[in-house]
Amino acid sequence: MIAFIVESENRPGEIARISQAVAEKGINITAVGSVAWGERGAVGLLTSDSDETRDAFDRAGLVYREVETVEFHLPDKPGTLASASRKLADAGVNVEFLVPSGMSGGDVAFTAGVDNVPLAQQALGAAVLTHA
Repeated sequence: MIAFIVESENRPGEIARISQAVAEKGINITAVGSVAWGERGAVGLLTSDSDETRDAFDRAGLVYREVETVEFHLPDKPGTLASASRKLADAGVNVEFLVPSGMSGGDVAFTAGVDNVPLAQQALGAAVLTHA
């Protein structure tokens, strides 16, 4: 799965502008997060169709980058994200995007955009979600 990180300005309407580009192509946003610092910001998102999202952003003239992701689950209790993050850091994996992407029973699923998926999978071990 691919995460998209879109550059934005810290002003009203930026999330609307980015999400509208995706909506006009009939693409579902499955997870999103944003952050602003000073005058700049970024919106990170996962969608139901990476190819069409890429086309939508190109057509809208948006500046973005793509990051490969790893999905993992953690028990829903204090400290589990800190522990998983430490494992990634100790393995030399940089996390560029992180969002909760689901919840089941007592676990929270996360999707992380990382600079090295195989190394992240190795560091997280049994926590990594696999899809049939």
